[in-house]
Amino acid sequence: MKIESGSTLVMIGDSITEWGREEPLSDAPDDLLGNGYVHYVDTLIRAGYPGHRLRIWNMGIGGNTVRDLEARWTKHVLEPKPEWLSILIGINDVWGQFDLRLPPSRQVTVGEYESTLDRLLQETRPRLKGLILMTPYFVESERAVPMRATMDCYGDVVRKLALKYQAVLVDTQAAIDRVLRDLAPDELASDRVHLNALGHMILARSFLQALDYSWE
Repeated sequence: MKIESGSTLVMIGDSITEWGREEPLSDAPDDLLGNGYVHYVDTLIRAGYPGHRLRIWNMGIGGNTVRDLEARWTKHVLEPKPEWLSILIGINDVWGQFDLRLPPSRQVTVGEYESTLDRLLQETRPRLKGLILMTPYFVESERAVPMRATMDCYGDVVRKLALKYQAVLVDTQAAIDRVLRDLAPDELASDRVHLNALGHMILARSFLQALDYSWE
């Protein structure tokens, strides 16, 4: 597996990352990591690599956009000094333009999204051994649906930055699309965003595959 034994991994994002995490923010196991994909990643690593001693910090906060990440970046990313960093952000940046219908001043355009992420990564990448970038997703197979089309644009930003900063790319949208060949969207998320247990396991599996996790 790509992450070295004994490493600290900070996983930062919005509610999809937070997902049941207890306060205060902590690297403690079990319910303090929440019960979503972060928990599944931790549990599967401990099961498959019991001697790996990976420390995971869940730094997800519900409702966050990339603006919110920038505001708390020093406290939640730089100060913990992780060897590895994982970022999943962008869903609220897009959702605010559709279902939430935020006023223009509170919306995060794709240009702001890219410039903010780029600025944060430029500052942080030299401090890390490894970086993991996860695309935002929308549980919808029809790419012409406006929110899906917009989410794909934000996902393209993540793909571009993953190349620029030599990051491990976790294409969560591609992983969800594969499952949607056989399942309906509401079998993963009733609102096409907030995933159930199956949806979170799909994210965790995609995450671990990108890290060359051995399933044997």
